[in-house]
Amino acid sequence: MLDIKFVKENPELVKENIKKKFKDSKLPLVDEAIRLYDEKRAANTRASELRSNRNSLSKQIGMLMGQGKKDEAEAVKAQVNAQAEELKALEEKEGVLETELKEVMMKIPNIVDDSVPVGKNDEENVEVEQFGEKTNPSFEIPYHTDIMAKFNGIDKESAGKVAGEGFYYLMGDIARLHSAVLAYARDFMINKGFTYCIPPYMIRSNVVTGVMSFEEMDAMMYKIEGEDLYLIGTSEHSMIGKFIDSINDEKSLPLTLTSYSPCFRKEKGAHGIEERGIYRIHQFEKQEMIVICKPEESMEWFHKMWSYSVELFRSMDIPVRTLECCTGDLADLKVKSYDVEAWSPKQQKYFEVCSCSNLGDAQARRLGIRVKGEDGKKYLAHTLNNTVVAPPRMLIAFLENNLEFDGEKYSVRIPEALRPYMGGMERIVEK
Repeated sequence: MLDIKFVKENPELVKENIKKKFKDSKLPLVDEAIRLYDEKRAANTRASELRSNRNSLSKQIGMLMGQGKKDEAEAVKAQVNAQAEELKALEEKEGVLETELKEVMMKIPNIVDDSVPVGKNDEENVEVEQFGEKTNPSFEIPYHTDIMAKFNGIDKESAGKVAGEGFYYLMGDIARLHSAVLAYARDFMINKGFTYCIPPYMIRSNVVTGVMSFEEMDAMMYKIEGEDLYLIGTSEHSMIGKFIDSINDEKSLPLTLTSYSPCFRKEKGAHGIEERGIYRIHQFEKQEMIVICKPEESMEWFHKMWSYSVELFRSMDIPVRTLECCTGDLADLKVKSYDVEAWSPKQQKYFEVCSCSNLGDAQARRLGIRVKGEDGKKYLAHTLNNTVVAPPRMLIAFLENNLEFDGEKYSVRIPEALRPYMGGMERIVEK
């Protein structure tokens, strides 16, 4: 969320930013926000005048009563009562205007960084760099759920009976591999200096609206019926929410945390090969990283964070690339975002496995996350987040890139970095 004073002083810049994001339907929001802000200020000014008048008139009543001028005092009392009614109406109006202004401001997109390429949608995202040689085995790679089935590692049919479409059971060595990847990712981030955390898996509505846009909220979040609680779509939500209404000593920054959680999302479905399998599901587990830092350090942390994901995936022999999200593919709160995509030898293309985002001070303004500098002045922090790993999608890349076939049976090679988390196992062999 932008600062309304910034919007009022730079309306054309804010509108140009909206155009860059190809969201022209939001252009009227800028003028509406300014109108509401001016009207609120006018109401506030008049209310302040009335409060000042009330104080002076109250003194005047006392003086008149002391002089025995009862009729004149009663006339001034009538004036005070009339202004009290006006003041009450103005205070109610201020509250309404404040609510309306906040709702409008929360729909105006954040200002994207100048380095972000202009584009309409994800088809116009820009490749930044590739890491690792693409694997192209001599044998045909089965579909990822078929790979898992060869190791008795998945049961979607039973999950469908128990929970419906979009759920699954992971079994045996595949389930163990899933947990091993998460444990390895946890320790990887701890070794980078991040503090490990297991957060709440439910958050209140004020935290939800603090960390994401209304559009994302409607598309993603499951609400707990009858309670002001939502299941998290990613642990970033509760991790950033941890600092709501906080004042953090500048010397304590940056705050770097890595968290494990299950994630719950309403979103389901994609095109072509991704319509089936476990690309998009309602429940999955994830290791996440967040950073809260000084504004001047946020871009440095942005580049560190996505590079950690690249390093992690390469340590498991998975080729990846970084893709910069264009303006039209950025969520409204984001300043800049990279996707880390893993190579799929089955599809002969890359697909998203991590998303690294710099949100500037947008979340901090919504949630009241402030920093107290050495000079005693307070300012808004910058917040960033990035996926470390999100099985089972990450498992798709792992299985496809480490799959081997000897002409009779399939096996999955376990990279050296992961072996301690698999009990020393060097490969998983087809049952």
